[in-house]
Amino acid sequence: MPDMLKLPIGEEFFGNIRTKGFYYVDKTRFIAELLETRGSVNLFTRPRRFGKSLNLDMLKSFFEIGADTSLFDGLDIAKETEICRQYMGRYPVISISLKDVEGLDFQTAYDSLGMIVSEEAERYSFLLESDRLSLSEKERFLQLLDGNFEKSAFLQGSLKLLTRILCKHYGQPVIVLIDEYDVPLDKAYQNHYYAPMIQLIRSLFSQALKTNKNLEFAVITGCLRIARESIFTGLNNFKIRTISDVECAEYFGFTDDEVKKMLEYYGIGQRYKDIKEWYDGYHFGFVDVYCPWDVINQCDKLRAWKDAPMEAHWENSSSNRIVQDIIASATETTKSQIEALISGDSVEKMLIPELTYTDFEDKDEDLRQTYLWSVLFATGYLTDAGRPENGVHKLIIPNREVLGIYEKRVRSWFKQTGHVRKQ
Repeated sequence: MPDMLKLPIGEEFFGNIRTKGFYYVDKTRFIAELLETRGSVNLFTRPRRFGKSLNLDMLKSFFEIGADTSLFDGLDIAKETEICRQYMGRYPVISISLKDVEGLDFQTAYDSLGMIVSEEAERYSFLLESDRLSLSEKERFLQLLDGNFEKSAFLQGSLKLLTRILCKHYGQPVIVLIDEYDVPLDKAYQNHYYAPMIQLIRSLFSQALKTNKNLEFAVITGCLRIARESIFTGLNNFKIRTISDVECAEYFGFTDDEVKKMLEYYGIGQRYKDIKEWYDGYHFGFVDVYCPWDVINQCDKLRAWKDAPMEAHWENSSSNRIVQDIIASATETTKSQIEALISGDSVEKMLIPELTYTDFEDKDEDLRQTYLWSVLFATGYLTDAGRPENGVHKLIIPNREVLGIYEKRVRSWFKQTGHVRKQ
């Protein structure tokens, strides 16, 4: 099929998708809804592989000064002419991903974060020639470019410094985009340097996002909603949209209509029922969605061979370490309830919306089990069967692929832990 658009497997850059012949599921209405409902700082939590990184890059492509406006030709946001006139290509943008901030020790992770900030500053290296910046500002900016973060206070204040310099040069407040904010905390918890990492990230965010006159707004994404007192303390006008919230629900994941349209485009509509059984079933707000990573990868298999067997793609796309670790705290009662889920039943649970990684070590057995269910829900291993009532979630396994994870991996993890605990 030489004239068919390619499937964007692993492609997280909006510009590449729009210019290099990739199929794009139009999520640009997200821009309008974000502008209509935003706070100063906006946190979106979704399971991995649900389009968070692509959406952030789309925002960067839309708002950044010098944006290629043709990228949005024919897309939904182009119909919002006033929004495009007022916002498109009007702001300096800082965009970083923390997905690679990791290491076996704190210093390695610290250096990794410093490199990421330095690389983002490098995009604006021309500011060394700006006649709007003072000599001292240029000297501090040069430190960012050199990655000179021997003093932790300088790294903690690096994003705030970059917003101030950009705002002064452009005369326009800055939009800050931070992807996968919780990955450094996950890696730090696994490798036993959680305390210094939480302090570093808390200070970095607090300085850049709290009462910063050079900030227009910020958008942050991650899997888990880390408790405000742990990392987002003191932020004003802070809006959180989790998988249970209605706002912007349809922009992370594919809707049923979007999947049907994709299958029809590639001439594999006859496999719709299989796709639905394996990859649908997630309930975000009022919207039922498919995992986009699964749909795209399986479509790629089916366009080459229409009778290709269904495969599990999501389970192999990232680490299951945090889920495996919390399974170790499961009681026999919890194990029995998970077995009931595997059999097709539901369980009703009160969940904790805000977590810290140290919660998993709580001495209270009941609380540990609540954390377990809360993490399984937030990371996509469980979903709501309808709307929660009075804070109680009716939880089910979302689809055939995730059921297979429980049948193979979760049961094997149970065996590894031995389940010596009794309730």
